[in-house]
Amino acid sequence: MSSSHVVALVMAAGNSRRFGEDDKRCAPLADGRSLLTASVTNAEQAFPLLRVAIREEDEATLLGLADNTPLIRLGQAHLGLGASLAEAVSALSRDARLNSVEAVAILLGDMPWIQQGTLRALQRLATHDTIVRPCFKGQPGHPVIFGRALWPALQALSGDDGAKGVIHRHTAQYREYALQDDGILIDIDAPEDIVFAENERTQ
Repeated sequence: MSSSHVVALVMAAGNSRRFGEDDKRCAPLADGRSLLTASVTNAEQAFPLLRVAIREEDEATLLGLADNTPLIRLGQAHLGLGASLAEAVSALSRDARLNSVEAVAILLGDMPWIQQGTLRALQRLATHDTIVRPCFKGQPGHPVIFGRALWPALQALSGDDGAKGVIHRHTAQYREYALQDDGILIDIDAPEDIVFAENERTQ
């Protein structure tokens, strides 16, 4: 599948309560970029088509996003990840510019360390009716790519029930691929996680 037939959806509308009082998305990395900026930039470099899902009330520039970043503003983000995914994928489905898109790659806004080669390889594996997921040393990670045939199942999500339920209900369409990239597992829950992750990258 051509990479232009996969749209990257960066989910960045969560409240990140485990991170503390500061907005995790704005947490600075060693290179001066915010966590979300780094995640979005990494996705942009691999995916010609991209959307970033943020909360309705968010100021995109305060999150470090460029003025031309294609946004999906979510009014249901406070209801949980499932509700956010349902709203975001519904917006993708209605976007006439994405009519030829065959799959969506769901990325998280706190995972900037996924290798470019991984993102491109997963795009090539994606199809209209499969769920593609990378794994590292037996552990499944992100992004997860859902073929368009699975989008209605994502649009039916609610509350905080993420996409795991969709995977469990569609095991016949699920494909897991082993890749040598621990970046697919590294997300940020607490400020000290950033220090640990960046130290690991430099070793």
